[in-house]
Amino acid sequence: MRLDELEGGKAVLGRMLQAYGFSMQKELGDLYGLSSGTISTWVRRNYFPGDVVVACALDTGVSLRWLATGHGTMQDNQPTQRADVEKVSHLTKLRLRGGALEEEGEWAVDGSLLDASLTRPAYVVKGHHSWIIDLGSDNIGNGRWLLDIDGDVDVYDVARLPGNRLKISSLATTFDCGVEEVKALGQVFITLDRNL
Repeated sequence: MRLDELEGGKAVLGRMLQAYGFSMQKELGDLYGLSSGTISTWVRRNYFPGDVVVACALDTGVSLRWLATGHGTMQDNQPTQRADVEKVSHLTKLRLRGGALEEEGEWAVDGSLLDASLTRPAYVVKGHHSWIIDLGSDNIGNGRWLLDIDGDVDVYDVARLPGNRLKISSLATTFDCGVEEVKALGQVFITLDRNL
């Protein structure tokens, strides 16, 4: 880019107002603590306020090239930002308390931690332990599961045994039972434990 491509004065001022969604020069002046006289001088002298243009690009995410020259598109920086936003997923947050699940809003997670195979992922917390659990998975097999045993919900490690039996274990207990004696509420996808 050549310096003579930079457009100052009224042109750059108009693009900055458009980037912020302002309709009056005073709004831009109030934002940056500039007097109306300073902004009028930009227009009269066809001045290029480089520091304000850069600040505007950083604040709004619009293209610096477009702000400075009027070339290109206003939003040519947006695909990168949109990609970052799309990486964030919001999961239902549930707390295990007294053998029951209680809804506690949402939990934001980097979408790269999740897998496309998950049908209903949720974030479940119990004390210092937490899990990302696929609540859409209920065909119980080997692994860690959120189970309902006689109306009491908790997370257990499960191993399938011959004869349609299960070996179920947790920190507090280990026992065997039939597959039909427990209800699978979801399979643990990720275990997150606090160390402190």
